[in-house]
Amino acid sequence: MNTYSPVPSDLKHEWFVVDATDKVLGRLATAIAHRLRGKHKPGFAPHMDGGDFIVVVNATKIKVTGDKLNKKMYYKHTLYTGGLKSRNLKQMLEKNPELVIIQAVRGMLPKNRLSRQIIKKLKVFSGPEHTHAAQKPQALAL
Repeated sequence: MNTYSPVPSDLKHEWFVVDATDKVLGRLATAIAHRLRGKHKPGFAPHMDGGDFIVVVNATKIKVTGDKLNKKMYYKHTLYTGGLKSRNLKQMLEKNPELVIIQAVRGMLPKNRLSRQIIKKLKVFSGPEHTHAAQKPQALAL
């Protein structure tokens, strides 16, 4: 028997729209990361980008369980001395809700060059409209 290894011409990338209204952040991010990597396809290869494009709308309407709105923290550093900035999830949802979903999905991808290529296929919008109607994305129920 020979092991099947897909070639780039075998890969077909489809477009899907996910409505994040009342979806739990972690469960949504897990399902999106699974689709972005292409693990749902029978010809999955861990060394190739065989996943689909995902468009997420209504990013402001996600839910979290427990007291994560106040206790979950996001950190960044300005690279200056004492430049550690922190925000909780509630502040992040008010300022930049797209970044919350992008960072949750990025954390579930492998830490390598391929993941930086895969995360570019995730398009997140805070409202119900998106700019990818020309690609004719299909609705995806998660």
